[in-house]
Amino acid sequence: MEIAPHISVDPNIHHGKVVITGTRLPVSIVVGSLAGGMSQEEVMLEYEITKEQIKAALAYAAELVANTEVILLGA
Repeated sequence: MEIAPHISVDPNIHHGKVVITGTRLPVSIVVGSLAGGMSQEEVMLEYEITKEQIKAALAYAAELVANTEVILLGA
């Protein structure tokens, strides 16, 4: 099931993790690779995905962060 452009979830693919549509590549691997210092070009070559798919992974991650509510306990 596509939950965002180029982003899918299927309980039968990678244990229901959020993946790039049409692959078994978790969004977390794409974002983590970029955060770890890989360039977009390196990620594209390493995982055989497009720049559009990388942008979709980053947009999905940004949406998650934007909608995360932090509750401070004991403060």
